Amino acid sequence: MYLLGYDLGSSSVKAAIVEAETGKSIAVEQYPSQEMEIISHELGWAEQEPDTWWENLKNVTQNILASSKIDSALIKGIGISYQMHGLVVVDENQNSLRPSIIWCDSRAVEIGNEAFGQIGSEKCLSHLLNSPGNFTASKLKWLKDNEQSTFQKIDKIMLPGDYIAMKMTGEVKTTVTGLSEGIMWDFKEEKIASFLLDHYGIKESMIPEVVDAVGHQGKLTAESAKYLGLNEGIPIGYRAGDQPNNAMSLGVLNPGEVAATGGTSGVVYGVVDKPTVDPKTRVNSFAHVNYTSDDARVGVLLCINGSGIQYSWVRQMVAEEGLDYPDLEKLAAEIPIGSDELRIIPFGNGAERVLENKNLGAQMINLQFNRHKKPHIYRATLEGIAFSFIYGMEIMQDMGLDVGVIKVGNDNLFQSEIFSKTIATVIGCEIQMVKTTGAVGAAKAAGVAGGLYDSLEQAFAQMETVQVYKGDDNGEPYKKAYQLWKQDLEKLL
Repeated sequence: MYLLGYDLGSSSVKAAIVEAETGKSIAVEQYPSQEMEIISHELGWAEQEPDTWWENLKNVTQNILASSKIDSALIKGIGISYQMHGLVVVDENQNSLRPSIIWCDSRAVEIGNEAFGQIGSEKCLSHLLNSPGNFTASKLKWLKDNEQSTFQKIDKIMLPGDYIAMKMTGEVKTTVTGLSEGIMWDFKEEKIASFLLDHYGIKESMIPEVVDAVGHQGKLTAESAKYLGLNEGIPIGYRAGDQPNNAMSLGVLNPGEVAATGGTSGVVYGVVDKPTVDPKTRVNSFAHVNYTSDDARVGVLLCINGSGIQYSWVRQMVAEEGLDYPDLEKLAAEIPIGSDELRIIPFGNGAERVLENKNLGAQMINLQFNRHKKPHIYRATLEGIAFSFIYGMEIMQDMGLDVGVIKVGNDNLFQSEIFSKTIATVIGCEIQMVKTTGAVGAAKAAGVAGGLYDSLEQAFAQMETVQVYKGDDNGEPYKKAYQLWKQDLEKLL
């Protein structure tokens, strides 16, 4: 028997087939090879067509069935991971009414800020665990204010993963996890956050039926099965946003466990056993995939926009043509810790929540023309991104989160020893690199819903650790470099 997992990102759709009995990944594919288009009609806008997601999901399904050569009749469950915070709106015939306003769209920032002030910080933080901010509910309010004719046609609103599940099953549903990431779940009252919807003038009837993140969520219809090239009736057993899903995929399920990833943006995600907030909302708290009213599992999420994109920019714009990331790592390793006092502030990818939504732009500090060469820039970039992670982790530690062990995937910035060792040394933690992907995790979670595993803990018990990073015994150079970087950052703030 096999399980099929999808991971809907903003750049591509990934798919994985997992052998249920062994938990072994049989095949992983992604489509398209070029990044999906992000529509940006105005500065700060970011939209994607939901029907494009569905078409790409068909293509990646056909590719993985071809590469794995398995009989699709042996697939016994489907799980879905998806880009968080997006807004999809459909009419009564389940037709998408407009492009999805996705996670990195910033048009609703002021709407959320005004609601935070008008409703009151105490009520928002105690009930929502967050400011309404630039999340899904605020994006819907923007739509109500600016596209009234479209708003009047809305039957249901959804997160991106809800839309994919709807296309598969014909049923419109969502989860507590999804509602919490959209800032539409009231943790104190254990229900949909009607007070925020009322404030925005949004009918609660627009919210779909709420189901468990892990559990029966419908079956693949005949029409969708034919479109995808799968068998009718396969149960959909799981859906969650990409960051909770990534944490789960790394086996991060219980209080005190922490996951991290360093892609275009950087994320640290730790689990606590009760609703926890940062009064300045520099980090956000959401229901984790195993959250229940009786056993609150809350994920505290630190997001850094200016992460891997900074290193990608340096490779494209500064490095000599033909150099890949391992080449940059070798050159950077020739430079001493602290990059001979060259420091880079990597916040050049828009407003940063960890900086209370300030948009500093990236900064290069103390550049000496006769001293610093390209390898200094490579190392200072890696150190700057690592320091931004550490800066955010200190906030999480102040909230009571233990950052003793961090689990990471094997396909992002954590492949850099300079980057990983800098974090491990300054924070005083161990970083364990695990072989997995978000699509693999989604597939395994669907196996829990289907009874092929007794629990999420069992599904993720057997995981391959491919690398372990520990702090340097001589940590002072790292800590000194971080303190100098932090002083520079605080001057800019």
